Amino acid sequence: MEIDIKHIAKLARLRIEDDEMEEVQKKMLSVLEMVENLPEITGKSSGLDRENPMELRKDEVKPSMRRDLILANAPETRSGCLLVPKTVEVE
Repeated sequence: MEIDIKHIAKLARLRIEDDEMEEVQKKMLSVLEMVENLPEITGKSSGLDRENPMELRKDEVKPSMRRDLILANAPETRSGCLLVPKTVEVE
């Protein structure tokens, strides 16, 4: 299987040096092989224990902390939201 690591790196906005490309490709192939070998999961069963299928918990609305208490320790807020420094550059 051939993987275009440069294209994946570009899409993920990763900088991978040329001398690291081969190692990254080997690791990516290893991950893909592992995923291909995962057992299929159907229905509620985990695929591992057919006698005791995994049950999903029921969705329930529960009270949570008040927003003003959560934001009280935030260094900066605006309109009920946390303000954080910009971390992604858009071209």
